Amino acid sequence: MRKPAFRYLSAVVGATAVGLATPMIAFAQDEPDAVQVVLDNVWILIAAVLVIFMQAGFALVEAGLTRAKNVSNIFMKNLMDFCVGALVFFAVGYAIAFGGDFTGSGKFIGGGGWFLNGDVFTYGNLDPMVFFTFQVAFAATAATIVSGAMAERTQFRSYMIFSAVISAIIYPVVVRWQWGGGWLFQMDTPFHDFAGSSIVHMTGGVAAFMGAAILGPRIGKYDANGKPRGIPGHSMPLAILGCFILLIGWYGFNPGSWLGADPVIGKIAVTTTLGAAAGAVMAMAVTWLKDGKPDVGMTGNGLLAGLVGVTAGTWVIEPVGAVIIGACAGAIVVFAVAFFDKIKIDDPVGATSVHMVCGAFGTLAVGLFSNIEADGVVKKGLFYGGGTDQLFSQFIGVIAIAAFVAVATGILFYGLKVTIGLRVPAEEEIEGLDIHEHGLPGYNDDVSYSH
Repeated sequence: MRKPAFRYLSAVVGATAVGLATPMIAFAQDEPDAVQVVLDNVWILIAAVLVIFMQAGFALVEAGLTRAKNVSNIFMKNLMDFCVGALVFFAVGYAIAFGGDFTGSGKFIGGGGWFLNGDVFTYGNLDPMVFFTFQVAFAATAATIVSGAMAERTQFRSYMIFSAVISAIIYPVVVRWQWGGGWLFQMDTPFHDFAGSSIVHMTGGVAAFMGAAILGPRIGKYDANGKPRGIPGHSMPLAILGCFILLIGWYGFNPGSWLGADPVIGKIAVTTTLGAAAGAVMAMAVTWLKDGKPDVGMTGNGLLAGLVGVTAGTWVIEPVGAVIIGACAGAIVVFAVAFFDKIKIDDPVGATSVHMVCGAFGTLAVGLFSNIEADGVVKKGLFYGGGTDQLFSQFIGVIAIAAFVAVATGILFYGLKVTIGLRVPAEEEIEGLDIHEHGLPGYNDDVSYSH
C-alpha cells in the first residue's frame, strides 16, 4: 500500500507506518508529482546498487589483509552473504523488520508481508520493490562485516548458517526497533541512526567480536608468552582498492538513506566525504607518530572508521562536525585494534574496531553534534544547546542493540561450535581453506603461499 509522500530521512520509515509523523514533516495531500516519483525511484535503485557494490569492497579488503591461501574462501563468503542474505530477507527478514502493526509485541518484532506478499510496506514515493531492494542491500552489509573477523579458520558450512540467521532474524529485529517504527523510535526522544552506524555497522561489529572470541585466535598469532605477532596480509593493493570501492558505495549508503531525490543529499554527501577523509588522515598521523612510519592498512581502516562514525548523524551534523567525528574515529580505530590484539581477540581485518567500536562512537556522537531539531525524529545535541536528551537516547540504543546482538550471536556461534563445529582442523588451517573447503587454490602455483 502506498504511504503518504514524506520527504524525510530513513528514521521516519517507522513514523510513516505508525502514523507518528509530526506537523513539521510535510507530506503530500494530493497525488505526488509524477516526475518526482520517477526521480525518487531511480535514485534509490541506483543507491541500492552502490550499496550492493560494497560487497566487492569488503571482499577485497578482507582478501588483501589475509593470506593468499584463503583468498577464495574470503570471496566465497562475501558472495554468499549477499546471495543467501537476499533469499532469507525476502522470505522472512523484511516482514520482521517492517511488517505488521507497531503496538504491543510489534514494537519489538514485526510480522506481515512474508515473501513480499500481501500488504507490503513501502515508503513515500518508492515502489515496494525498490524499497525492498535498498533494504536487502543493507542486510547483506551487516552480515558481511563478520566475515573478515572470522577469516582463515572458520568452517564454511557453519558460516553459511550464521549468515542466513543474521539476515533472516537478528538484523531485521534491530531494524524493527528503529527504522521499522519500533520501541527505539517511539521513545519520547527517539534514538537517531540515520544510515546505520549502530543498526548496520555495530550490529555486524558485535557479531564479528563474538565470532572471533568464540573461535579463538589463528594458529601462530600469539607467541609462547602471549605476545601478538603480525600476520601480514598477502596484498595491500587489494585492500586499499577495496577501501576505495567501499567509499564509492557509501554514497549510496548515506545519501540514499534520505529515501528520495532531494537537494539535501548533497549535504549528506559532503559530511560523508569529510568524515572519511578526516578518518584516513588521522589514522595515518597517529600511526606515523606512534610507530615512526605511516601504516598503509591502518590508514585504510581509518577511512572506513571515519565513514562508520559519520553514518549515524550524516544528515544532522554540520561539515565541521563531520571532520571532528571522522578524525576521532580515525584515532580510535588505531588504539582499538591494538587493544583487541592485546586481549587475544584475533580479528585479521580490524572489523570489530572499525564497525563495533566506531559504530558505537558515531551513534553517541549524534547526541553531541546534532544541530537539527525535528520533533519526533531528533533533537539538537549537547554541543548545540540541546542538553542531554538526545545523548541519553543514543546511549540506550547503543546498549540495547549491542546487548541483543551479543546474546543472539553468542548463542548461535556457541551452538554451532558444540554441534557441527565452527573451526576447521589445525591441518586445514595451516594448509589453507581454499584447498580444503573449496577444492582449488585461489591463485596459480606462481603465487607464494605463506603459512
